[in-house]
Amino acid sequence: MFENSKIAIIGSGSWATALAKILLHNVDSVNWYFRNPDNIEQFNRFKHNPSYLRGVEFDVSRINFFTDINKAVEGVDIVILAIPSAFLKDAMMNVTADFAQKFIVSAIKGIIPEDNLIVGQYLHQYFNIPYERIGVIAGPCHAEEVALERLSYLTIACPDVKKARAFAFKLECPYIRTNVSDDIYGTEYASVLKNIVAIASGIVHGLRYGDNFQAVLISNAIQEIKRFVDKVHPITRDIKSSAYLGDLLVTAYSQFSRNRTFGTMIGKGYSVRSAQLEMHMVAEGYYAAKSIKEINEEFRVNMPIAEAVYNILYENISPAIEIRLLTENLR
Repeated sequence: MFENSKIAIIGSGSWATALAKILLHNVDSVNWYFRNPDNIEQFNRFKHNPSYLRGVEFDVSRINFFTDINKAVEGVDIVILAIPSAFLKDAMMNVTADFAQKFIVSAIKGIIPEDNLIVGQYLHQYFNIPYERIGVIAGPCHAEEVALERLSYLTIACPDVKKARAFAFKLECPYIRTNVSDDIYGTEYASVLKNIVAIASGIVHGLRYGDNFQAVLISNAIQEIKRFVDKVHPITRDIKSSAYLGDLLVTAYSQFSRNRTFGTMIGKGYSVRSAQLEMHMVAEGYYAAKSIKEINEEFRVNMPIAEAVYNILYENISPAIEIRLLTENLR
């Protein structure tokens, strides 16, 4: 399964670039969709992505670049989506290709804000893709460390574990090891929630709380994530495994975490808009905070950390006041 499969990558950011680097250890070539044709021209000239992970050099003869998604996915067996979730619907708006027989992999780690759907649900509802043909790439893994070839672990989730394992083989290389899971709901929701927590972690860092409180915040956060994913999709899962706890830890603590960076700026007094403009990158947790708030109106899970982040970002509550109130709800 997937031995000689052709692969398309949709997206041109840092994670898409890291995945291309990983895949080219194991496949002869990839199709790669870029929205901006100027970036393709520069990529071909300088042999690296002009905007992200510039230190990663590619053999461009092994990359087929496209600015048309339909052409990029034509004739391929596996499609990897690596576009920020807030822009996925726009990118897929003109897709006419039949995805139903392809293996579609989400590397997005976000939620579709207009619909409050995780990517797997969106693909199933809008493109009629069976869940058995939907995969999820879960961390913990930052693109910047992939670029440096530092040992990292990925979890590939799919209800069809055989497909997950076959795709995982495509990602294994000297610095990438893989695990498999059948929990696409839990891994996707955990990826969404850990971005919200990382914003909280950045906010408390910006407010000059110390490591002691950070540890309390994160230990409470994994319990909050467990309560939510168990309520939304109640199956047996080990919340302490790397796809859940590991991904939370790296996103909440790492210098490479854009959500933590965004939160730190908010904690230091930046407005949401000014922080977004200065970052030049998308903090998925910003959109996720509103979506999870709305989703949880149905499930009514106790989520004080997610509530605090929502109040700060969308209700304009002072970070100092909101975090002080949060400290009364943590144990």
